[in-house]
Amino acid sequence: QVQLVESGGGLVQAGGSLRLSCAASGRTFSSYTVAWFRQAPGKEREFVAAIRLSFGDTYYEDSVKGRFTISRDNAKNTVYLQMNSLKPEDTAVYYCAANPNPRNPRATMSRAFYDYWGQGTQVTVSS
Repeated sequence: QVQLVESGGGLVQAGGSLRLSCAASGRTFSSYTVAWFRQAPGKEREFVAAIRLSFGDTYYEDSVKGRFTISRDNAKNTVYLQMNSLKPEDTAVYYCAANPNPRNPRATMSRAFYDYWGQGTQVTVSS
């Protein structure tokens, strides 16, 4: 079992930045595949970005490419999502998810792939 705890959400104006953190506990995290998803009110939970922790390779949903960066600090068992140039349409609850298998991030956009989920952190972008 691994426990995931997200933090770093908040209220920010359009064009601003936030950095989300996903801290893992319970098991060695370094071989996992980790992703960020988000869910806006009334919408499905959608993929945002993923990283294969052992290789550091990443993949992004098209609407966040060039604005968001997913990264990891294996020593701290933590994955980050740096979000720049935020837009009101980025408003959502952001969730961290993990799977113990190292997989090419391009193949991990499905929610069904992930075994572990955090509780979510709210990001609100005002116009």
